[in-house]
Amino acid sequence: MKKTQPVIDSSNCVINIRGLEKSFGDLDVLRGVDLDLYKGENLVVLGKSGTGKSVLIKIISGLLKPDAGKVNVLGQEVNKLKGRALDELRLKIGFSFQNSALYDSMTIRKNLEFPLVRNRRNLSRGEVNRLVEVVLDAVGLSQTINQMPSELSGGQRKRIGIARTLILQPEIMLYDEPTAGLDPITCIDINNLINEVQSRFHTSSIIITHDLTCAKDVGDRVVMLLDGRFQRQGTFDEVFNTQDERVKLFHDYNFID
Repeated sequence: MKKTQPVIDSSNCVINIRGLEKSFGDLDVLRGVDLDLYKGENLVVLGKSGTGKSVLIKIISGLLKPDAGKVNVLGQEVNKLKGRALDELRLKIGFSFQNSALYDSMTIRKNLEFPLVRNRRNLSRGEVNRLVEVVLDAVGLSQTINQMPSELSGGQRKRIGIARTLILQPEIMLYDEPTAGLDPITCIDINNLINEVQSRFHTSSIIITHDLTCAKDVGDRVVMLLDGRFQRQGTFDEVFNTQDERVKLFHDYNFID
């Protein structure tokens, strides 16, 4: 499915990062990262495993503290927020985990209801039902509502994980390796879903991946993380139009045309 032209507001920066540094012991993971995400944009952060991509989005969502630098999300400096203020910001950020993070003991309906029951206690039963139906329809899995996660394929679980993230209607989506462990056909389905979410829910998204097909299919802009810094950025073709051997090797090893 061809990606539709997104509506990106380049005058509205929803995430602004400057000078971000993070180390774990003697290992310097992020060494002065600058990054902007604009409203309505799908931004792909590309890099090898272990280069700090997942660390970056954990810092954005307040799950990790940076060692230095500023991380501004929706007008608020994340590392200065605590308690209720941080919780309220996180409700505006959807985090799609690599392993889908579903509760195995709950039906799909209960998995989707859980964030609403926990965070939107003023909703009526009818409103909860409607929201569950909307997100299930969005991921194309309305028929699974009474099934258990164990009855679903890996791709279906990934879709339900995205649906559960969407149910709180976040402004920002963070996808951590959305196609990891999936077969090529299911990867295409997930890439199409990420684009559908952008178009239908008007989200601004960061997609963490080392999957070049995913990067090419969903990214309005691609940045490449090498040696703790963003060394390349632009469209997919612009990023890989280089004589930098590190980038060429990454492309030649990973890309499936």
